[in-house]
Amino acid sequence: MQDETMEAAPPVTGQALRYKVAGMDCPSCVGKIETALRRLPGASGVGLNHHSQILRLTLDEAATPRATVEATIRGLGFGVEPADTIHVAESGAAFDTAIGTEPPWWQTGRGRIVILIGLLVGGGSLLSWLAPAVADYAPMPAALVGLAVFGRRAVRLARSGSPFSIEMLMSVATLGALVIGETEEAAVVVLLFAIGELLEGVAAGTARSGIRALSALVPRTALLIEGESARAVPVERLEVGQLVLVRPGDRVSADGVVEEGESDIDESPVTGESVPVAKSVGSPVFAGGINATGVLRVRVTRKASDNTIARIVQLVEEAQAAKSPTARWIERFSARYTPAVIAVSVLTVLVPPLGFGGDWHSWIYRGLALLLIGCPCALVLSTPAAIASGIAAGARRGLLIKGSAALEAIGKVRTIAFDKTGTLTLGQPRVTDIVPLDGTERTLLGLAATVENGSAHPLARAILERAAADGVPLRPARDRKAVPGRAVQAVVGGRLIEVGSPRHAVERGSAGALPADTVAAFEEEGKTVAAVLADGRPIGLLALRDEPRPDAAQGIAALRGLGVRSVMLTGDNRRTGQAVARTLGLEVEAELLPEDKLRAIAGLKGQGTVAMIGDGINDGPALAAADVGIAMGGGTDVALETADAALLGNRVEGVAELVTLSRATLANIHQNVAFALGLKAVFLVTTLFGITDLWLAILADTGATIIVTLNALRLLRRKGGHLPASQPVFGRKES
Repeated sequence: MQDETMEAAPPVTGQALRYKVAGMDCPSCVGKIETALRRLPGASGVGLNHHSQILRLTLDEAATPRATVEATIRGLGFGVEPADTIHVAESGAAFDTAIGTEPPWWQTGRGRIVILIGLLVGGGSLLSWLAPAVADYAPMPAALVGLAVFGRRAVRLARSGSPFSIEMLMSVATLGALVIGETEEAAVVVLLFAIGELLEGVAAGTARSGIRALSALVPRTALLIEGESARAVPVERLEVGQLVLVRPGDRVSADGVVEEGESDIDESPVTGESVPVAKSVGSPVFAGGINATGVLRVRVTRKASDNTIARIVQLVEEAQAAKSPTARWIERFSARYTPAVIAVSVLTVLVPPLGFGGDWHSWIYRGLALLLIGCPCALVLSTPAAIASGIAAGARRGLLIKGSAALEAIGKVRTIAFDKTGTLTLGQPRVTDIVPLDGTERTLLGLAATVENGSAHPLARAILERAAADGVPLRPARDRKAVPGRAVQAVVGGRLIEVGSPRHAVERGSAGALPADTVAAFEEEGKTVAAVLADGRPIGLLALRDEPRPDAAQGIAALRGLGVRSVMLTGDNRRTGQAVARTLGLEVEAELLPEDKLRAIAGLKGQGTVAMIGDGINDGPALAAADVGIAMGGGTDVALETADAALLGNRVEGVAELVTLSRATLANIHQNVAFALGLKAVFLVTTLFGITDLWLAILADTGATIIVTLNALRLLRRKGGHLPASQPVFGRKES
C-alpha cells in the first residue's frame, strides 16, 4: 500500500531548489507557504516537510528569481536558508542530513516579539496603576505593536492566497477590540497569541528531536586505518573500501563488514535488538552501533550519506511528510470549518442588534471572540503530530514505518500472514540427512550442489555449504533454470539433474520410486525434503531443517493477545508446515505455489485488513497484495526499500510492537481530535452566552494546539502478499 499524496506531474525544466525553512510550528504553516509559492510564475513541484523543515521546488528563474521565493517566505514570517541547489536531471533521493539545532527560544524572532510585547504589557499595567487617568490608553502600545507584526503578516498571507489565517482572525479581533475601547483585552490577546506561537514552536522542535536523535547516533569522526596507524577523519570523507578502526566503547562510524577481530556490538539504536550481537570476520555492522568488547577493523561498504541511519532518517521524514487518510479528511473538514465560524461570527455581530435591539458593544465583542475560536490549528495538527511521533518512536526501536497510511492501517489489521523461511525461521537451514537411492552420498550431494550453484535461496545455500564442508567438488553444468515453486535443474554430465520437492518428483511420474515412509518421517520432524532426480528418476533425498526464530512463539502469542489472527503461508510440504505451526502456535496453509499464495492473501482480505510479513527478498508480490506489507530485514536495502514497514531487528515480536504502536497512535489521534473539537464547541457556546473573554478565546486555539502537540509527544516515550514462490525449495523461494 502506498500514500497517494502527490499527483504525477509532467516533466519540468529549471532548477531543483532546496531550502531550510525555520519557524513552522504546525501543518497550517506548511499550507501557507506552499499556497504562496504555487502562485509564483515558474514555480512547480512545491513540497514542504513540516518535520524536517526542508522545502523543495523547481523554479524557472526566467519567470521568478529565487530571491523572490526567499522574500515571499520571509514576508510570511518564516526564516529561510538555501540548503543546496541541484539540476532536475541530477536530483534524486538526496539525504537531508542537517535537520539543525533549535536555538534557545529567546534568540528566535518569535521569542523577541514575546519579550517586547510582554515588556509593553507590563509597562502599561504599571502606568495604569500609577496614573489611573490614562488606564484606557496604557495597554495600547502593546496592542498596536502586536497588530503591526501580525497584521502585516496577515495581509501578506491574504495576498498570497490564505485569507482565513489565524493571523488574520487575530488581527481583526484585536483591531475590533481597540475600536470598541477594550484596549486591555486587545493587549492581552496579542501577548497570549505571541506566547502561544512561541510555545507551539518549542513543542514542534521537541517533536523534531526524535529524528535528530537518530542522526546523532553516527559519530562525527572515524579512525581511518592507513598502513599500521590510524588517524581521525570526518565521517563524511570516508570512501567505500577503506578500513576503519573501531575500539571498545566506540560507536561504529560507518556501515561495513568486519575484516578483522571479534566483538559484541549493541545495535539497539539501529535495529531495536536489545541483546548485543556477536560479530566476527565477515559480519555486517551498522553505523551507530556501540562496540562492547574487542577491537574491530571494518571495511566501509557505504558512504556516510548513504548509511543505514541516513536512509532510515530519510525514509522516516518522507513518511512523516505524507498525509494519512485521517489527516486528509481533517484538512477537508477544516477548509469548511473556518469560513463557517467566520459566518457565524458575522451573524453574531449583526443579527442580535439589528433584529432584536441587542447591545452593539456586547455582540461585537462576542463576534470578535468567535473569530479567535475559528482557527483550526489544533484540529489540523491533531493527526500529523501523532503520526510523526509514532513513526519516530518506531524508528528508534528498529520498527521502520514508511508511510502515515501504513501506520494507521497496521493498527486495524485483523489477520497477519507470515512467510516461513527467513521470517518465522532463521533462514539458515542446514542439511541434516543425505539418503542416496543410487550411488554414494558424495555423488548425490555433488550433483545437487552443482545444480544449486549460483542460487541465493536459503536452501540452495545450505546444500552448497554442506558440499563445501564435506569437500565435495562441483561439476561443470549447463542450461540451468528454475521451475518456480517446483524445482531447479541443469544438465550435468549429459543427464538432466533436478532438485525439487517430493511433489515435483510425483508429478514427474516417480511416485513409486520414492521411499514415502522416509519422506514422511523427515517431514514429521519438521524437515524440508528435497528429491534429486536424474532424467526424471529419483536418485536420492536431502533433508534440511531451518529452526524457528527464538522469539517466534512469543511473537505469535503476543499477536494472539492483541486479538490478531496469525497464518503461515508456505510452499513447503504440509507435514513440515504443520510441524512448524504446532511449535509456534499458528494456523498454516502449505504446499502453496506463488499464485496460490496470492489467492490466499485475497481470501484473507475478504475477512478484514491483512498484513503480510516476508523476508523482503522474494516476497514482493505477496507484500504488495496485502493491505500492509512488512519486511523482515536487518537494515538490508530490500527491507528498507520494499513493503510499507520493515523490522530492522529481525524480531517476530516486532510485529506485535508495530500493532501496539499503531493502535496507540490511532488512540492518540482520536484523543487529539476529540479535545480540539470539544474545546472549540465549549468555547462557541460560552462565547455566544457572553461568558468567554477575548483572552480565553485565543487560548481555545493556541492552548489547544500546545496540548495536542504535547499529547502526541507522549508516543515518543513508549518503550517498548506473499512470496512469489514458496518455501520448500526448488522453485525459488519456498517458504
